[in-house]
Amino acid sequence: MKRRDSLDSRFRGNDIRKNARVCLLAPLLAVALVLPGAARADFASCMASIRSDAAAHGVPAAVFDQATAGVQPDMKVLDFQKNQPEFKTPIWDYLAGLVDDERIADGKEALRKYASAFAAEEQRFGVPRTIVAAVWGVESDFGKSMGSRPLVQSLSTLACYGERASYFRSELIAALKIVADGDIAADRLVGSWAGAFGQTQFMPSTFLRLAVDLEGTGRRDIVDSVPDAIGSTANYLRHAGWRPGVAWGFEVKLPEGYSGPSGRRHKAPMSTWAARGIARADGRPLGEGEAGLLLPAGPNGPAFLVTSNFDAIYSYNAAESYALAIAHLSDRLAGGGPFVTPWPTDDPGLSRAERRELQQLLIKRGYDVGEPDGAIGNKTREAIADFQHKLGRPADGRASAKVLAALRQGM
Repeated sequence: MKRRDSLDSRFRGNDIRKNARVCLLAPLLAVALVLPGAARADFASCMASIRSDAAAHGVPAAVFDQATAGVQPDMKVLDFQKNQPEFKTPIWDYLAGLVDDERIADGKEALRKYASAFAAEEQRFGVPRTIVAAVWGVESDFGKSMGSRPLVQSLSTLACYGERASYFRSELIAALKIVADGDIAADRLVGSWAGAFGQTQFMPSTFLRLAVDLEGTGRRDIVDSVPDAIGSTANYLRHAGWRPGVAWGFEVKLPEGYSGPSGRRHKAPMSTWAARGIARADGRPLGEGEAGLLLPAGPNGPAFLVTSNFDAIYSYNAAESYALAIAHLSDRLAGGGPFVTPWPTDDPGLSRAERRELQQLLIKRGYDVGEPDGAIGNKTREAIADFQHKLGRPADGRASAKVLAALRQGM
């Protein structure tokens, strides 16, 4: 079971921004629209039903009442659920924004600062510290972007009005169980619109199953305790099948005109891949064990032999691009370099610093793109598309090296 709802986008085009302390114990009156009386009654009836289920799952009535006091549905959450962005991100754009110089530098500093916690998780769970640090960096930018939506409000809305209501009903009860257990206070349960929260963005049910108290405080807290987040993430990956001492995989070179089997799931012995003419990009032997051949951009782009440990990373958020970003960031944190084979494009993706520069240049041209934060959302794409149209280029709205170069040149 995935640790978060699959609708909760991990690409930074979403609206996860700065952390906010939102008190759930006070009435939440700022809703997207004023509900008519019938809808208010329906919401109250739904919450009363959830209250009964929560009690059956060990959530005291007093805890439920206190955590949900004054909560009103947030209809913006339903908009997020129903209107998922259709913009398709090329793999080279995706990795350029997640594995850049800033994140590598921040990750190395995090590894230094929390060395004792990483050492403890390695000893207990056997997951390399660079893998755990990479998850932390991609999920919340090392705690800087954990989300700001009150979980109780978001999950209540989804449980009563959203698609997959039964799923979110169980997640709401799990969130209240976290409060009832004394692990995390209700006012600290803030996160994404779909309910993922904390330093490494667990869903509440995943927290209940796999969170650990690595810090030794007597409670589990992945929001304010970095050691607990580190340990909990390592525990997740170990339960997902991580095998200590086995690499996630490595980059390889394909023989000219390769048209053989590929795919993460189609694993074969390393000797079989060697017989097919596949060699490590760094010239070392392929080694032992089994792996699948991953071609995220086809045979003309970077190629990788990936082991079952890559599958463990994949389980964290079921997307091969996500798993590759974690794996590559881990290698960079360990001192590795960029991929040997370039992506098959003449218009590569941008780092976050370059994206911020692009947005600043668009603002200077009079476009409204919001805060120049490096997150490419609809406003930025619309501005880029208009700029491209004026240049007589295909208006795809993509933030790319060619667009940035044109903006720099004042075209």
